[in-house]
Amino acid sequence: MTALRSRLVPGETIARHIHDEAYAAVVLDGGYEEAGERGRWRVRAGDVLLHGRFSGHWNRRPGKALVLNLPLAADLAGPAMARASDPDLLARLAEHDPLEAAAALLEGLTQGGPALSDPSDRLAQALSGDDAPSVEAWARDQGVARETAFRWFRDAYGVGPARFRVEARARRAWCLIVESDLSLADIAAEAGFADQAHMSRDVKVLTGRSPGAWRTPALQGTLQHRFKTRAA
Repeated sequence: MTALRSRLVPGETIARHIHDEAYAAVVLDGGYEEAGERGRWRVRAGDVLLHGRFSGHWNRRPGKALVLNLPLAADLAGPAMARASDPDLLARLAEHDPLEAAAALLEGLTQGGPALSDPSDRLAQALSGDDAPSVEAWARDQGVARETAFRWFRDAYGVGPARFRVEARARRAWCLIVESDLSLADIAAEAGFADQAHMSRDVKVLTGRSPGAWRTPALQGTLQHRFKTRAA
């Protein structure tokens, strides 16, 4: 396992991408905006963004920033944004032992600031739910045109709302596949898919493996932190 420092260039937009492994992004200096499956945040030094496996996000128009990425052994429940008690200590620990730095991070986390709550963010929250509405229905309830809602969302999240909803549903299904004993057919129904075949296609697109493959002991016990990313 390794820690990875990354620098964001002022004015740069990092295209939306998917991380295969869970990790924490500790902002050591500067700040930027990130939009992902759990919301949209403007972060500054000391903030921590917690990413689960197969999370997708983009960094839009960031300022100059230095970020320390630390591998996590598993997804963490709770808010996606927190505060680190001593970012400089984490940076020093990570030079020698990223696992020790990650443990220190988790011990010292405190509550972070709220996510942004513009119309696009409220749409993202709705699309991530179990009963995600159609964009047309959501736009009608908000009194705006469907095209306007699409434009708002893509500008804020770097992806269309339909793709965002598909990924959210596939991620929910994947969690049930690896964490529950439900049959794949029951999981497909629970996650809102029309059938198991539909679920299998979307889960494989998101994770690179089929639901059946994720049920094998070899994969269930494998966690390799490579900070591997793929275009969303």
